[in-house]
Amino acid sequence: MRNFVLLSLLFIGQMVFAQKYAFVDSEYILRNVPAYEAANEQLTQLSTKWQAEVEQRFDEIAQLYKNYQAENVFLSNEMKIKRENEIIEKEKQAKQLQQNYFGQEGELFKRREALIKPIQDEIYNAIVDISSENNIAAVFDKASGMGIMYVDTKYDISDDVLIELGYKSE
Repeated sequence: MRNFVLLSLLFIGQMVFAQKYAFVDSEYILRNVPAYEAANEQLTQLSTKWQAEVEQRFDEIAQLYKNYQAENVFLSNEMKIKRENEIIEKEKQAKQLQQNYFGQEGELFKRREALIKPIQDEIYNAIVDISSENNIAAVFDKASGMGIMYVDTKYDISDDVLIELGYKSE
């Protein structure tokens, strides 16, 4: 029985040492994929445009409130209530617009998903293909801070992923 345990441990130990590991730098890969840069630029432009639109709405609300405060003493109670409700309604609309653009299920999220996810899927598939061809047991992403203390650069397959995708490296 003792020999079986020792033999099993030896066999398992050899299997562990036979495993190959690699790492990639996803930030490096993405910087070298032109489609990613183009998608990011498009998202930045949309975000800037939408942010300006939302800020304009809030500026208009601030001006309405400022005017209301200046005219408050001259308004009847009925007019005060009407103006307050108008300001409140415009503020709700502005917040809703902000949520529609930038919320968790907003337009920016949907656009990012539509533009970036196919690129990420393509990179992932290239990593899987390279890992299968080279019998790599695990690939770690050093850009995501997975807690890797030391990595020998000979296992960096980032350039291979770029080549597999048809892109040049830096």
